[in-house]
Amino acid sequence: MTITPTAAVRARTPLPLTAVTIDDGFWAPRRELIRTRTLRHQEGQMRRPGQQFDALSLSWRPGDPHEPHIFWESDVAKWIEAASYCLATTDDPELDQAVDEAIELLAGAQQDDGYLNVYFTVVKPGQRFTDLRDAHELYCAGHLIEAGVAHFEATGKTRLLDIVRRYADLIDTVFSPDGPCAGGYCGHQEIELALVKLYRATGERRYLDLSRRLIDWRGHQPYYFELELQRRGTPGYFGTTLPRRPEDVQRFREYNQSHLPAVDQAEVVGHSVRAMYMYSAMTDLAGEYDDDRLLQAVRRLWASLTTKKLYVTGGLGSDPRIEGFGPDYHLPDAHGYAETCAAIGLVQWAQRMSNLTGHGHYIDTLERALYNGVLSGASADGTHYFYGNPLASDGTVTRQEWFDCACCPPNLARLLSELGRYVYAQGSNEAVVNLYVAGTARFTLTAGEVILRQDTRYPHDGRLAVTVTPAADEAEFTLAVRIPDWSRQPAVTVNGEPVHQPTLRDGYLVLSRSWRSGDTVEIDLDMAVRRTWAHPAVASAAGRLALERGPVVFCLEGVDHDCAVHTLSLARDVPIRAVPDERTGVVTLHAEATAEATAEATAEATGGDQLYSDRPPARRGAALTAVPYFSWANRGLSDMTVWIRDGGPGAMPA
Repeated sequence: MTITPTAAVRARTPLPLTAVTIDDGFWAPRRELIRTRTLRHQEGQMRRPGQQFDALSLSWRPGDPHEPHIFWESDVAKWIEAASYCLATTDDPELDQAVDEAIELLAGAQQDDGYLNVYFTVVKPGQRFTDLRDAHELYCAGHLIEAGVAHFEATGKTRLLDIVRRYADLIDTVFSPDGPCAGGYCGHQEIELALVKLYRATGERRYLDLSRRLIDWRGHQPYYFELELQRRGTPGYFGTTLPRRPEDVQRFREYNQSHLPAVDQAEVVGHSVRAMYMYSAMTDLAGEYDDDRLLQAVRRLWASLTTKKLYVTGGLGSDPRIEGFGPDYHLPDAHGYAETCAAIGLVQWAQRMSNLTGHGHYIDTLERALYNGVLSGASADGTHYFYGNPLASDGTVTRQEWFDCACCPPNLARLLSELGRYVYAQGSNEAVVNLYVAGTARFTLTAGEVILRQDTRYPHDGRLAVTVTPAADEAEFTLAVRIPDWSRQPAVTVNGEPVHQPTLRDGYLVLSRSWRSGDTVEIDLDMAVRRTWAHPAVASAAGRLALERGPVVFCLEGVDHDCAVHTLSLARDVPIRAVPDERTGVVTLHAEATAEATAEATAEATGGDQLYSDRPPARRGAALTAVPYFSWANRGLSDMTVWIRDGGPGAMPA
């Protein structure tokens, strides 16, 4: 079976994974760790007796232990997707066989009409599509669809693609305008963006139209989930988990972004992962349908997120009770949320926004999330994970080997395995460099085939060289290289000649010329350490500052200090040294600071060991060490903080 992918209607498109190689000193080892260790570890977790792979045998019976969970298919699907991206660029027969075995388990669990969900096959038979608000059916279907597309594009095999197309065809019928679930949509968005991928891979317009229906039906009155509840007569899967839903109706409409029609939404609210997936689909659909109302909606939502509800680490979602957003500027550091999956969703949405509009500032946010809020989600050895990513810890927070709700580990694996799609993009005659990652990329432009070679040690330093090799002797096209907003004075040369007034447009250095083989563009970004302050309304950061260098946010860990890190204070004019750090592949920051003195010295200064005193605590000089936020919690338990006391202007006291 041969399927020809269709061309999407967007300003720019990502390159295929097979057109990108990554041999970067920072990213290549991490991606190899995903393939050789993380995916094997995750497979082992899901192959334990009574877990995800076991459940696909459909052997569970009422009264048996390990009742299948409503979203177990999504864990398997994300694992297959991650493995497929690895197989696209690396020959790995063992991994290939493991994926094929997982696909056969899915095939065996699929019903004759195409339905594929273990929970509603063996636990709640006869109740399909009756609990769309809570039961994640379409969410799981979406991840299965994404896995099917990824596996087909990576290997050329259609086994999983055929499985998910049968399921998508069933869903299209059930959710048709005259189907039994007309007007319905999923409580956990995901399938909407997956259906766009399926349309692009197969050319079948009905999948795109189904995605559009699921977005368009959302948020209209009478509210579907409330009608569904009346028809069902039972509280739903999470009815007892969220007991306040009947009393707080509006809040829980916002929880799954069904409070308003999608085109009318202007504030990011509710569950953060659901929001990111829905906004990603809305952005895709805005491009595919040339729909300005959808485009304006996602622009409003982007502004709401990035100006009022985004952590400095690129994390999002500050309210653990709903795994989602709180009010504007509500960004608690130690007791926030910032789920790894939400940061991954932001990366996906930001890429779509940039490709649709051509603006680089979306990639600035993507990069912030990628290097901080995403990377922090896994341990250095690739086998332990954070679900939430706090910006402060009292020393009790540690990564876990696995979770009952294991959405984040395979999600992180699939994003890093797919990194090549995020590094570059192309227009009709434009080669775009979005991220600084050493390796090569092959573009197919109007001017012909062009290969770009990136050489860089980023984020260790900000020097970048892009070498051009057109297939012909000469090719006229535009090279666009993103210049981050934090780089105030980048130095640019072309073939060694300085570009004194470089053309900067929409966040990109734009070079339109006739290129010859060996032409080289060199860029030196300003990688000075930056002190960053939050908006005054962010209570958790009041009177404090953060340290950044390039895309990396830094934090203080107790393991590097002989005092509690929350007592350290950094003056504004104290110099900060950046020292290479082989452990993290970036740098460690060092500065002279002050800290509260020992308990004995403080007791002497305040007149005794008192809980409260009219005398300030004693302070002393201290050496401050800041490490990349993504690397924290890899050296044992200790306290941590991103926000550091602002010592104000003036030299450090002697």
